[in-house]
Amino acid sequence: MTARPRRPTLTSPARIGPLAALPLFHKLEGRRIVLAGGGDGAAWKAELLAAAGAHVEVHADVIGDAMQDVADRDHPGKVELSGRPWSPEDLRGAALAIADVEGDAEAEAFRRAAQAARVPVNIVDKPAFCDFQFGSIVNRSPLVIGISTDGAAPVFGQAIRARIEALLPNGLKAWAEAAKAWRPFVQERELPFRMRRGFWERFTDRALAKPDAVPTDADRDDLLAALERIEQEGQSPVGSAVFVGAGPGDPELLTLKAVRALQSADVVLFDDLVDPRILDLARREAERIGVGKRGHRPSCKQDEITDLIVRLGLAGKRVVRLKGGDPAVFGRLTEELEACHAAGVPTEVVPGITAAFGAAAAMGVSLTERSAARRLQFVTAHSQDGSLPQDLDWKALADPRAATVVYMGVRTAPALVERLLAEGLPPSFPALLVERATTEQQAVRACSIADLPAAIATDPPSGPCLIILGAPAAQYVALASAG
Repeated sequence: MTARPRRPTLTSPARIGPLAALPLFHKLEGRRIVLAGGGDGAAWKAELLAAAGAHVEVHADVIGDAMQDVADRDHPGKVELSGRPWSPEDLRGAALAIADVEGDAEAEAFRRAAQAARVPVNIVDKPAFCDFQFGSIVNRSPLVIGISTDGAAPVFGQAIRARIEALLPNGLKAWAEAAKAWRPFVQERELPFRMRRGFWERFTDRALAKPDAVPTDADRDDLLAALERIEQEGQSPVGSAVFVGAGPGDPELLTLKAVRALQSADVVLFDDLVDPRILDLARREAERIGVGKRGHRPSCKQDEITDLIVRLGLAGKRVVRLKGGDPAVFGRLTEELEACHAAGVPTEVVPGITAAFGAAAAMGVSLTERSAARRLQFVTAHSQDGSLPQDLDWKALADPRAATVVYMGVRTAPALVERLLAEGLPPSFPALLVERATTEQQAVRACSIADLPAAIATDPPSGPCLIILGAPAAQYVALASAG
């Protein structure tokens, strides 16, 4: 039965949800900040504020070693120690008021004084008294990332910061500084908006491709010259098509390169099986177009999808074709690449974890085994008309020394099993049916190959499935039996 056609469907990105606090970035250069407290917590706040160029007045009758050390060092701003407790008069005209105090009574007094002076207030480790909070910071200044847990779990915020630190090369600091230095130069050129955006898009591509290279004025001039050549020749800048593997289901299995591609995309064409949480990683302004194809269900035509990729690329769009699993494994990648090459649209392929590898990892089994599975073979059991392909290498598939992973084989399983048994595969040969691999809804059923059609008929899967035959299935059964 042929599935009904459907058209590519434009979907809207998820709207922003409720915010516990609005992240803002204060310009504090030369601004006066009142800080009450001389302990270690106050010392870190003083150092942070002075790093942003603030003039920090520290009021405390007891100054700890850490605070004294901060005051003695050079900063973009300055730290002054008054040697006395704070007073309400100190708060008049201040940009911010911060206190590191022990009891709630003093915290409340400081808050009331700050509010009377109309100065935003923060009390260290007392979120109930705060107008604003300090988050964890990733510092590649002028590239700065702030992380907040709304005061609930600072240690958790610090752990998130550490993860982001690991993802951001230190060299991005130099690129951010270059962007700041070059912006006036680009603005003075009075370029049309399209060219200005094109410059910064190409700048970003270069920075992310070579984050540890030191940007020079030659980079700036090269980027501008390329755009001006396009403008003078009356050409529309050609975009690109990036074919990205979305992995088997779990968003955490997405590669870093895939995330970068999504975050720079103008348009994302995605399969039905892509987890919505992966789509949320695309930049908010990107168009999201569903181009799903599901066996025996309403599906977009492949020719229509291919044509859409090419048209968008020729229109100057950065297109991400987001495919479940790995784009090079039963993903119709070749025809989409060939169409782009013929039209002159630059392409890139970002691999993903194919469902077989994800399923094996999620089950805790190996797909190969020295004594039992020296060959691993992938096969699709779904031809263009939906039937079992007849030109498969049946001798290889019936080899009990191989591990076989069958993609798209649920509907053709009866015919597949019949043929494998006819080729001599033992009826007791172990089989697994793995549904929604790597997700929270993953379900695994073990049986013999002879019983596989009945297992499917008794409880038909509702999600994407793999059939795994051979040693991996035997491993899974042995592990399950061992508890």
